[in-house]
Amino acid sequence: MISNATLMTPRRPGTATPETRSGTTGMFFAVLWRDVFVTARELPPYIAQIVLQPLFMLFVFGTVLGALGYTDPSYAQILFPGVIGLNAFITALQNTGLPLVVDLSATRELEDRLLAPLPVWLVAVEKMTFGALKGVVAALVMTPIGFLLLPAVSWSLSGVPGAIVLVLLGASAGSAVGLVIGTAVRPKQINIVFTVLLTPLLFTGSVQFTWMALDALRWYQMLCALNPLTYVTEGLRSQLIPHMSQSIPLWIDITVLIFACFAFGSIGVRGFIRRASD
Repeated sequence: MISNATLMTPRRPGTATPETRSGTTGMFFAVLWRDVFVTARELPPYIAQIVLQPLFMLFVFGTVLGALGYTDPSYAQILFPGVIGLNAFITALQNTGLPLVVDLSATRELEDRLLAPLPVWLVAVEKMTFGALKGVVAALVMTPIGFLLLPAVSWSLSGVPGAIVLVLLGASAGSAVGLVIGTAVRPKQINIVFTVLLTPLLFTGSVQFTWMALDALRWYQMLCALNPLTYVTEGLRSQLIPHMSQSIPLWIDITVLIFACFAFGSIGVRGFIRRASD
């Protein structure tokens, strides 16, 4: 795509003027807006992608099993925040990782972005930002649908601002993980990688249960603690249903998610720069 010499050429002194910084910022948002515009033109498939899986999860686990008497009526309260966190995290991960695998290896569609007057690392940040935005939208779209499916659910309104912060952090962490996957995996491996990765993420993210309730399964509790999704779902419960369950303290949730964003993001950006130079 671009040469190593281009990537490694240092910026000359005096070039980072306010004008160039302003131009870079404008170009960043122009590229981001282009991605938003393209997605808006393909809205029905996007809505189907972000709604179907969580909708059936809420319906089966929250409505059907409750009607059959297999779950307690209060279980829907526990499940709903978990599904919202799952939708934000997984949607951001998939919408960052999958397009990158295709663009970097097959269609080479990223070439026009790399030719734009943007540093290569900032192109990677734009891809993460766009993936995170899709994750946030997925959580927002799923929220009213969840209340329609589970009318008995109630949330603490005082916790909504904190929940919004957690959704933003969760989507950002998901997109950072997606960037790592998208820059490390080849197209012929992507189906295997996502099959192997998404199932453990789903079932160790404390989506269907609270992390604190796993005391009797200490080994599994420790395994769930390694999944960044756990800190999204537990944080949402601590904010939205604080009266119903003990959760991981909010400061731990936020600290772990910020660390995940920077750790996976830095690895993904380096991988993106390496793949862009191929």
